[in-house]
Amino acid sequence: MKKTKEKLKILAAGDLHGDSETSKRLAERAEKEKVDLVILTGDLTGLVKTENIIKPFIEKNQKVVFVPGNWESSQDADALSKLYRIKNLEKENVVYKNIGIIGLGSQDWCLFPDENRTFKNLRKSFEKFKNLEKKILVSHLHPAGTKSELSGIPGNKALRKAIEEFQPDYCIHSHIHELEGVEDKIGKTKVINVGKKGKILEI
Repeated sequence: MKKTKEKLKILAAGDLHGDSETSKRLAERAEKEKVDLVILTGDLTGLVKTENIIKPFIEKNQKVVFVPGNWESSQDADALSKLYRIKNLEKENVVYKNIGIIGLGSQDWCLFPDENRTFKNLRKSFEKFKNLEKKILVSHLHPAGTKSELSGIPGNKALRKAIEEFQPDYCIHSHIHELEGVEDKIGKTKVINVGKKGKILEI
């Protein structure tokens, strides 16, 4: 009998905006669901004073990676990475259980990053993982031409182009609060606005 490959179980969430109670709730959910990895899609700081925003996950010995959102400064992102010893996917793509995870952040209020440079960086990352069977693209911003644009805020064209060309299994993002939970597809890629409630994925 052929052995079934072990799946990677993920809790993905974003737009916490300094709310440590949300962090606690998500960490408890991650523990209950026995997830392998927590992915945070940015805007971890912001609307209220940020205290111990990652600590609940670390206290439960959960692996955490993140991309910075527009509310994070470069210094914030570096400080979170250093303080909690978690990887910033904007700077370092990762592999878990032979699944490549690629990140695109929007730190320092970079809501409309240079499209050519963004696509080139994404292409370089996907080329690095071209021999991996499965891939996840993590972004704070939403791709152009998806349901999150119903907010009236245009999506990222370079992100859309990369998805069309490289077809990762998932693109997960946040940023558009009012359309949290909305799902879409670009080719075979499932696009999910995970929001602060979070979403469990198995891949």
